Amino acid sequence: MTETEARDWIAERFGGDKLALLERYVALLLGANATQNLISKATEPAVWSRHILDSAQLVRFAPGARSWLDVGSGPGLPGLVIAILTGGPMLLVEPRRKRVEFLLDVVLQLGLDWVAVRQASIERVTDQRFGAITARAYAPLPTIFASTIQLTDSSTIWILPKGRSAARELDAAREAWQGVFHVEQSLTNADSRIIVATGVRPR
Repeated sequence: MTETEARDWIAERFGGDKLALLERYVALLLGANATQNLISKATEPAVWSRHILDSAQLVRFAPGARSWLDVGSGPGLPGLVIAILTGGPMLLVEPRRKRVEFLLDVVLQLGLDWVAVRQASIERVTDQRFGAITARAYAPLPTIFASTIQLTDSSTIWILPKGRSAARELDAAREAWQGVFHVEQSLTNADSRIIVATGVRPR
């Protein structure tokens, strides 16, 4: 998918105002990337398809989620993109100080007062329950379930972008976890998959 196609996909589904807000986020992301490694510099020319649309597509699996959690948010992918598009409560959890400083700056500059940022490892977050949980390039599937199960209830949905390892990670997760698992095709890469899971609980 080209950069123009990625932007058009977002504009058609979420509107010009959301696209404009994402454009401001992209400008901040690329500006900060000059001094810290937020995204691979090789992917900068394809930032809309490789990072923004890759994050935005996750909304379609839980469009009405009451709240979102993004684990290991890094530069806000996918969490900030989802928060901008949904306008609903989002908690970004990230342990690295410089990443947290960047996230806080974006939240302030874009006026995203429905987004909270917490500097912590996810295992230290125990005081909330979320409608949807996502994580991008964070950890293998079994680790994600083990580190977030305390933040869920029976209605929680996990939406987890994975590459070619999706089937292998799902097989490994099923050894310790049960639930309803779907493997969906990514819009941005023919080799990438998205694992959508509900009713997850230990075996």
